[in-house]
Amino acid sequence: MAFEPPQRLVRALGEPPRTAQDIQWLERLPELAKEALERRDVVSQRALAPGGRSSLVILVRYADGTPAALKLAPPGARPALELAALAHWGGFGAVRVLDSRHHEDDGALLLERLHADVSLRSLPEAKALLEACGTLRRLWVRPPAGHPFETVAERTAAQAEALRSAPPEARALADTALSLHGELTVRPPEELLLHGNFRQGKVLAGERAPWLTVGPDPLVGERAYDLARLVRDRLEDLVASSAGASGARRRVNKLADSLEVDRERLRGWTVFRAVESGVRALAAGRRRDAELLLEFAAWL
Repeated sequence: MAFEPPQRLVRALGEPPRTAQDIQWLERLPELAKEALERRDVVSQRALAPGGRSSLVILVRYADGTPAALKLAPPGARPALELAALAHWGGFGAVRVLDSRHHEDDGALLLERLHADVSLRSLPEAKALLEACGTLRRLWVRPPAGHPFETVAERTAAQAEALRSAPPEARALADTALSLHGELTVRPPEELLLHGNFRQGKVLAGERAPWLTVGPDPLVGERAYDLARLVRDRLEDLVASSAGASGARRRVNKLADSLEVDRERLRGWTVFRAVESGVRALAAGRRRDAELLLEFAAWL
């Protein structure tokens, strides 16, 4: 079976900043997928379609019929760090790693199979946010000793630097985001293992547990940073609603209170992450996404 990379993955890897390593990986992806299947002695059933922006996922089975999922991600996605985080969580609140013996050979992950077509986005918003908060409570643990993860301050330093070159239409918001970033990184209140890319679409239905998270981009830092991405979930609905700005601010306060996170720190990280994503979307030519993100940030 030939495995074509998902079009969303192709487009994502074509956006700046492109790396030669990731482009080379994309060109070799069909060959890498075949080799990864053979190393693990599993049989492919089908690739998930339409696929995501960060990986190729192939549904597979062991010889005894046990289902699993094989995930191949580009080097720039740092799959070794994803493996380290998933191993530390040990299946508690997150997808379980089934076999990591060949990871260093090809960077692929063999994971328990979840229901890829059933995420928290399938639930009504209030219920989805409740389940998301419950999942985050399980993930926020102390990192392992000698861990390989970068800190929130380290990850966001380059992002902050890029905001200094924001285009004129985003200049005022970029300045606000930079000011907030300086305040937030002076004295981090805690150092916990964070998912790094947590949102409703990253929490899937499972057999072993009702909901399990996937696709971490792990780092170490404060909970407010991790929660900030969840605040803007279903952004299109929020922008289209009559609640608008007041609804966005209520969501910040509600999520902060639900997880005992400081409201102002959550607001600050939410603004920073939305502006950073919006400026990146502008640079990639995704103007509609950029406009939504920057409008949302302006509300806060």
